[in-house]
Amino acid sequence: MSPIDDFLQYVDDNQSGFIDRLRDAVAIKSVSGDASLRPDVQNMVDWFDGQLRSYGVQTEQVDLGYQTVDGQQLKLPNAILGRIGDDPNKKTVLVYGHMDVQPAEKSDGWNTDPFTLTIDDQDRMFGRGSTDDKGPICAWVNVLEAHSAKQLDLPVNLRFCFEAMEESGSEGLDDLINKEAAKGEDGYFDNVDCVCISDNYWLNARTPIVTYGLRGVAYFEVTIGGPAQDLHSGMWGNVVHEPMTDLFNIMSQLVRGDGYILVEGVYSGIDDPTPEELALYNALDYTMDDFKSAVGGDIGLSEDVSQLLMGRMRWPSLSLHGIRGASSDETSKTVIPATVTGKFSLRLVPPQTPEDIEKKVKTYIEKVFNTLNTKSTLKEVVMTSGGMPWITDDKNWSYKAADDATMDVYGQNPDHCREGGSIPVTLTFSDALKVPVLLLPVGRGDDGAHSTNEKLDISNYMGGTKLLGTYLYKVAASETGEARRAPNKQKLPARALP
Repeated sequence: MSPIDDFLQYVDDNQSGFIDRLRDAVAIKSVSGDASLRPDVQNMVDWFDGQLRSYGVQTEQVDLGYQTVDGQQLKLPNAILGRIGDDPNKKTVLVYGHMDVQPAEKSDGWNTDPFTLTIDDQDRMFGRGSTDDKGPICAWVNVLEAHSAKQLDLPVNLRFCFEAMEESGSEGLDDLINKEAAKGEDGYFDNVDCVCISDNYWLNARTPIVTYGLRGVAYFEVTIGGPAQDLHSGMWGNVVHEPMTDLFNIMSQLVRGDGYILVEGVYSGIDDPTPEELALYNALDYTMDDFKSAVGGDIGLSEDVSQLLMGRMRWPSLSLHGIRGASSDETSKTVIPATVTGKFSLRLVPPQTPEDIEKKVKTYIEKVFNTLNTKSTLKEVVMTSGGMPWITDDKNWSYKAADDATMDVYGQNPDHCREGGSIPVTLTFSDALKVPVLLLPVGRGDDGAHSTNEKLDISNYMGGTKLLGTYLYKVAASETGEARRAPNKQKLPARALP
């Protein structure tokens, strides 16, 4: 039996243990955005560090320092750098993933406890982080376990960079990557040939994909203040200017119901799609039924699939996320809030940058506020986090290895497409290391990442484990040629979408 066949057989024979691994990971409440759960986030780092070490990975936990949240100094969870293999005759693959998750409560609408992995009669594993991103990073550990248990040499040298703040802006990660890259042969990224990230999803529930582009992100908070303290609405309603009313006026003028962004100048430099580009979207395996299944209803902004995909991948978007400072929907408190903060974000596409969008958003909100004829105060408009969009050439040797691995594991060629989400670290790796960066997803389009009842199908978890391991064998056998050290540039290749 060949090494790769031995590896694949081990995966088939050890499904139960792999599921137990994911169950243990999901049980740790590593919600990076909740200050009270920061100890749990660090516990997640320690647990995963132990997993890597148990299969021979040399690791180091890196202290990323502190951050200030609402006036409180919070310790950032450590990042993990790791290495296994130093054979100069083998290629070296750097793997990135994140260990933190979005908030989740049973009361949000979950059918099960979000931090207890629950398997239904359709072999779907429900739990926060199951697909984003604990399932994929556990799949990498599964690959290590299989090779260790079968005493198989890894086909490549592996390097690891895992963080626990991705869902909260990846604080401190860019500096870590740039510093480590600058160490050259003395750092954890020595002789890296390519980067593989598994933190995205298929478009549907049947067709694998590889991803060569992501939107950037700019997250904003706008704060309006008025009275010195909360006021009784029965005594002061229709008597004072109310910050909440002013905030709603501002947020209602950010985006139209059809998704068109009203911030002036936001579409500058973004070209209309060409007929050739439209043909690429029309060729993707995606239907209206896929869309309705993923979102849970017929709520699309268009009946044209290509328009929906472009709305998700090649156009920017603006979404409103919430209000801080008002009473919760669980009470009937009838106060006029003294200070309220609205939260919203934009997803960015080339040539947009967070810095340029920040200027345009601040200028626009100040202009809108000045038309309100209010005595409230616009206290601040702040971009709390931002990340650049990323796009690369999908014809290099690393993508060819991913295509071949997908064919071997799933029996079909993957679609190549961009994605609407944001993983700013992709561009950081590309710029710092000047090597190909690949997004190779494990989960499906109906997994519900960030949503209630997030899940990962057992078939995708096991298939994803096989895919990641097989990709390493395909990388080992690939001819890198001149592309081996060619940088991923922000300039678009001929076939990629603008």
